[in-house]
Amino acid sequence: MITRTLYMSDSSPEKDIDLSTLYEIADGSDEFIVETLGMFLDQTPELLQDIEKAITAHDWVATAAAAHKVKSNLGFFGMFNSQALIQEVELLGKSGAPDITEIKGKFNQVKDIMADNLVALAHIKAETEAKI
Repeated sequence: MITRTLYMSDSSPEKDIDLSTLYEIADGSDEFIVETLGMFLDQTPELLQDIEKAITAHDWVATAAAAHKVKSNLGFFGMFNSQALIQEVELLGKSGAPDITEIKGKFNQVKDIMADNLVALAHIKAETEAKI
């Protein structure tokens, strides 16, 4: 059985990555890890841009829909703090007329955390790819 070290982007509770679920599902397959991280790294920035554009346009249906797509992926990568924040963005979008300052604030928190997380995941992907 391969033992993997969990990655935490730093000791701050706002930053979160726990790849134990990914490693468990991968069952030792570095190719699966690289492919899964690659898809997340490709799709997530686009989804975050979609959310930002929707918030700017006050398109709350699109905001909620894009936030929902991101939410499930974050849980898979053990980003539970980010997942909780994006769920708040989703729920605010679903409310139809959220406080714009509140929804932007929550989204900006997610964006800041995700910027660090995406860099960390890219590093993990590169390290894993080098072993293949």
